Amino acid sequence: MRKWFFIAIVLTLTISPMTPALAQDTSGPIYIVQPGDTLYSIAERFSITLGELLAANGIVDANQLAVGQQLVIPGLQGITGILDTKFINFGDSYRSLMRQTQVQPDLFLRLNRVVSPSEFYVGANMIVPIQESQTQYSRRISPAVGESMLELAVKNNTSVWAVRSINQLAGTWESLPGDTLYIPGEPTGNNVSGLPSAFLSAEIRDLPIKQGGTGVITVIPQPNVSLGGLLVDHPLRFFPQEDGSQVALQGVHALLEPGVYPLRLDASLPDGSAQSYEQLILIVSGNYPEDPLLYVDPETIDPASTEPELQQLVSITTPATPAKLWVGDFISPAIAYAESTYFTSRYGNRRTYIGQGTNLSVQGFHTGLDFGGGDGLPITAPAAGVVVFAGPWTVRGNATIIDHGWGVYSGFWHQSAIQVQVGQTVNQGDVIGLVGGTGRVTGAHLHWELWVNGVQVDPLDWLNQTYP
Repeated sequence: MRKWFFIAIVLTLTISPMTPALAQDTSGPIYIVQPGDTLYSIAERFSITLGELLAANGIVDANQLAVGQQLVIPGLQGITGILDTKFINFGDSYRSLMRQTQVQPDLFLRLNRVVSPSEFYVGANMIVPIQESQTQYSRRISPAVGESMLELAVKNNTSVWAVRSINQLAGTWESLPGDTLYIPGEPTGNNVSGLPSAFLSAEIRDLPIKQGGTGVITVIPQPNVSLGGLLVDHPLRFFPQEDGSQVALQGVHALLEPGVYPLRLDASLPDGSAQSYEQLILIVSGNYPEDPLLYVDPETIDPASTEPELQQLVSITTPATPAKLWVGDFISPAIAYAESTYFTSRYGNRRTYIGQGTNLSVQGFHTGLDFGGGDGLPITAPAAGVVVFAGPWTVRGNATIIDHGWGVYSGFWHQSAIQVQVGQTVNQGDVIGLVGGTGRVTGAHLHWELWVNGVQVDPLDWLNQTYP
């Protein structure tokens, strides 16, 4: 009898950890996993324990998670449907998000633990519950000075009642000129977003922006409006596109502390007046690791050598050529020997250089993407452009810089041989030099550096997606 009792206990202990997989809770709302999520961060976000989240979804291994996966969130009584993730974009506000999604404010505050409207900075992600019977609105309108709500409703083929109800207005008098209102229907070309009248729309891509990332700011302005602005502490340069929009590309420094920073748009109107709009934007960590200590020639970390060289590099990569010289995607500069190479060091890695035989040390980060290789392998242009520098440097060795236009530059360091001249136009895939080990190196390799409006960015981003 004792033997069978012991076996029953063992079986119970063996089966118990698997019980959650057999009792999955399907009654709660569904959260769709986003890039960068972990089960730990999701549990923390919804103020539940990891065990509760695992049990509700029948998950045994806490490392099993995939982007796009649907998870039941327990403990949210009275909430059903999909818990959608919406990144706050330029011009969005607490009030406009409530109007667009038709979510009750108390429910929204409960899900997001929002304390102040100041938390609505660009790049912040908010949870929005989507019900099957709930209508979301995407067509935005804005009353002009002196325009009544009746005139606005008639002009947009809707009713005063619909405008008032959707936007939760106490009366027809409550909407002010320039206010962002939502109505039924598809978005139009003149889609306002809470911005001043000079800006028809403005959008920032790939939110939130990371350290070392490239911000893509696209604006549709009123005709004959000149644009400018600021991201963190760098002036924005806008360039026209064929569809009438204007775009600015701006790098974010790899060592910038994660946090919120200013993003401002400026407009100069044909009559000489000016309009501006500013909102905070979230910059998140790039999660860059620490490299092992690097012992190098002391001359290559001596400020007497490094500072003049850096200043020359900055002066070369500061101008923004008005013409966009590249077309489509960038390709790897190591594509000619792609089968035999790999990344030996990635952009953003934190580094400490120590001068051999000295106490001299320098802390910084890896400013480019390194490809393994040997002396003499071909380096090819990742995109079309014009050569603006070709020569020897102390730190960077034999170096070549290509101007791709719009403030975008490629740099190639440590070459054994340079095979282009300043002023030469190169096409994507042209051989521009040979891999080497000149300058501050521990071995021969190809170092590719990418500058965007005065800041080094992660070149791998430009290989994985199209800019702008």
